[in-house]
Amino acid sequence: MIQRSVSVLAVAMLLGACATVHQEQAADAKAGKPVRVCTQDEGCTDMARGEVGRNRMPEPMTQDEIRAQALEAKAGDDPRAAFDLALRFFRGDGVKRDSYKAVTWMRKAAEQGNTKAQVALGRLYLGGFEEMGADPAEAESWLLAASGKGDAEAARLLQEAQKAKADDVAWRRWVDAHRAAWLGYWWNAYHYYTYWSAGRWYYY
Repeated sequence: MIQRSVSVLAVAMLLGACATVHQEQAADAKAGKPVRVCTQDEGCTDMARGEVGRNRMPEPMTQDEIRAQALEAKAGDDPRAAFDLALRFFRGDGVKRDSYKAVTWMRKAAEQGNTKAQVALGRLYLGGFEEMGADPAEAESWLLAASGKGDAEAARLLQEAQKAKADDVAWRRWVDAHRAAWLGYWWNAYHYYTYWSAGRWYYY
């Protein structure tokens, strides 16, 4: 009889302990208390209870993504890398083609004094590009900057931009005649400053 009473008491104590644990867990969850999660590879970290089990390991980056990320890191303060990144976004070379990013990075390179980028922007604004309308005055400002450094192409295009400003009809005619050829010009005439080798970007 005594042994049975002891067994009943032990079971009751165990159930009471379990109930207490569940109550504490519920209180922690309600209070947003984090849970410490440990893995063999990453060690331990505190996570919100709602996130436990939800987080999955990120998909490994592709080689194109690794290269693009490394080039973007250089492009922040190097106009040559910014020019190359713009060109790659324009062409869809190693990245998803994105004309907005192409123009954004080309402008960044031009603002940092890169002559090739200044000429490129001059061409873009002279003829217009996709959703970006033509703007002869903007083209003139970039071509002036490049031609002032002795760039022959910029000097020639500057004359076109100045004519376009003076005669709207002549400008429209020029745009119609040259826009299609200009789109191909990006691919054929401009060359990269950088090349990828052994896990990093190098300059030619």
